[in-house]
Amino acid sequence: MRSFFHVSDIGDLGKALEEARQVKATPFAWKELGRDKTIILIFFNSSLRTRLSSQKAALNLGMNPIVLNVGADSWKLETQLGVVMDGDKSEHLREAIPVIGSYCDLIGVRSFAGLQDRDFDYAETILSQFIEYSGKPVISLESATVHPCQAFADLITIEEYKTKPRPKVVMTWAPHPRALPQAVPNSFAEWMNAADVDFVITHPEGYELDPKFVGDVVVEYDQMKALEGADFVYAKNWSCPGVSRPEDYGKILNKDMDWVVDARHMAVTDNAYFMHCLPVRRNMIVSDEVIDSPRSIVIPEAANRVVSAQVVMKRMLEDLR
Repeated sequence: MRSFFHVSDIGDLGKALEEARQVKATPFAWKELGRDKTIILIFFNSSLRTRLSSQKAALNLGMNPIVLNVGADSWKLETQLGVVMDGDKSEHLREAIPVIGSYCDLIGVRSFAGLQDRDFDYAETILSQFIEYSGKPVISLESATVHPCQAFADLITIEEYKTKPRPKVVMTWAPHPRALPQAVPNSFAEWMNAADVDFVITHPEGYELDPKFVGDVVVEYDQMKALEGADFVYAKNWSCPGVSRPEDYGKILNKDMDWVVDARHMAVTDNAYFMHCLPVRRNMIVSDEVIDSPRSIVIPEAANRVVSAQVVMKRMLEDLR
């Protein structure tokens, strides 16, 4: 595995989930695999779960993780080609990336969408340069359009908690005070499409995700109807993806508080589990009573971030042998 961006990179999902079960049961069984190996984890944006889970996964495999916070631990980095660098950015990715690659065996990169230029974001301009110039395997720790480690952890969690062979999984949009990227919902949709689940997406009109991630999944604009009989409810906000109206890309089109997931919404489900990638704005995305209920599995979901990251790193290390 030379890069990890999409569900297709993981191969057979059944085998990946079985490997995840093994890794979770015996996390230190492959410490020799990473001996004398280094992974550099590069963060253009703040993180809690991604940073800690990635470091823990690397340590479980015997690797030496190095964390670089761009702009704090390093120079500010220019990401676009052809610009005159007369501003506050002292180094270009074109030089920084091969230098980073010379210091490590694997690279993980976290870089959010700017939500200003859809073409720039959806071309994965920053991550693509790491793949092209580093010469090392690259893991997306969340990029402009995808968050595969999160989606893999989500699927692992659903597999652990499901009580029927093909559960109904509903991803519902919820309001938020800030414009957020589409990376988490894009990846969640992509991975649920590949899994054996009955998948439904619900959101207000204007928030349609890119078809390359959602495929032919039915979008139900009536949230309560979508939630009927659900076994898992995955709440997430995202800004306008600009699919039909590129001029609206990154905008907040709706702040309807009726979309906040509360007891009224959960009452129409089949005693569903509540999921969210965290961090979550309480009483904006989800009410206290729902996220604090026994059916909330956001903490086990977050814990599985170590497992998903470790499976990916393990496979990359095996390919280096």
